Amino acid sequence: MLFVCRMPAPFGDYSDSGIDATLDRKQQDFMQRAITGFHRDAENHWVADLECGHTRHVRHNPPWQNRPWVETEEGRARFLGTMLN
Repeated sequence: MLFVCRMPAPFGDYSDSGIDATLDRKQQDFMQRAITGFHRDAENHWVADLECGHTRHVRHNPPWQNRPWVETEEGRARFLGTMLN
């Protein structure tokens, strides 16, 4: 079985750009990967570590990204195992 993991966009998430709309539902489901941990990048932003070895920024940056849970250790712990594209 082939596993594919989409890399995060360099300036944010592709989800609103229509790029994901070109993939069929089976492909989108196939790219879901669980969060295994978190770390901060060089700019001190929170990054999720995914089970496939890739990473994904999960910064809280209102009004564009509303993720207040990432600011606390308890919040991040609640999201371990959550699936991300």
